[in-house]
Amino acid sequence: MKYKVTKVKPQGYCGGVLKAIQMAKECRKLHPNESITILGNLVHNNYVKEALTLYDLKTVEDPSKTRWELLDLVESGIVIFTAHGVNQSVKEKAIKKGLTIVDASCPFVLQTQKFVEQKLNAGYYVFYIGKKGHPEAEAIYSENDRVFLIEKIEDIPKNLKGNIFVTNQTTMSVIEIKDLFAKIKEIYPDASIYDEICNATRVRQEAILALKDQNVDTLIVVGDPSSNNTKKLCAMGVSAAIKNVYRIEDLQQLKPEMFQNARHIAITSGASTPTYLMEQVYEYLIHYPCPKEKIDLHKILDEKRQA
Repeated sequence: MKYKVTKVKPQGYCGGVLKAIQMAKECRKLHPNESITILGNLVHNNYVKEALTLYDLKTVEDPSKTRWELLDLVESGIVIFTAHGVNQSVKEKAIKKGLTIVDASCPFVLQTQKFVEQKLNAGYYVFYIGKKGHPEAEAIYSENDRVFLIEKIEDIPKNLKGNIFVTNQTTMSVIEIKDLFAKIKEIYPDASIYDEICNATRVRQEAILALKDQNVDTLIVVGDPSSNNTKKLCAMGVSAAIKNVYRIEDLQQLKPEMFQNARHIAITSGASTPTYLMEQVYEYLIHYPCPKEKIDLHKILDEKRQA
């Protein structure tokens, strides 16, 4: 069996994820005896969640609950807000409960929230392109009835009178939002559009699209099933006309039938995926057939930002 294996750059945690993990670890260091609870998954990767327990950092998570509702499960101590951001009402509720707040929100997420707040204060309607139920989107669309969540063209409101500001969740597909921006402009030619896809998401997606003419027949995306940016990387693989696209959470999910007939395999990973997990997949493919290495949780969090 002979095939080429290419690691698609960039890999590793994005800056926002790395910052959130460092803040959580530093919080435990500064408060060794305090109860510390993370409100929702710090980032969208289950291995990161498990690794945080090594630092006695507890996570409360329930996909059916909003951040506001999850806060009812935190009785005392320190609460860490995740990289996805929260709205002001959640912060106020935490303060009223007497909790100490550590905000690990990604700077790019905070920037989008600031833009939206400014436009709402100026009387604009806000069209927010995002995913319903995603904590980053929830922090924006749940706060004001002048914000309209747009997931597809059919969600675009008709016949609104007034100024319109359009922006998006930072982890959306560059292709999807381009089409939605165009349709909104068609309906509302004077709408102000701010593309807020973060650079880490954009460069990863563009790197996959660039594989289109490199004879890649198999793309393996390493990332958590709950990660939106990971899902979009798979979509980019389809857009790049790559014949076989697989998303796996870890090496254990990689099956021989996924690559046994491949000639050129490309490996990428989401911005919240530890490089360690991707490297395990890469090394296995390079040395196949070989035993699958077990995952060491102690290696999940300890990495620098990768190029």
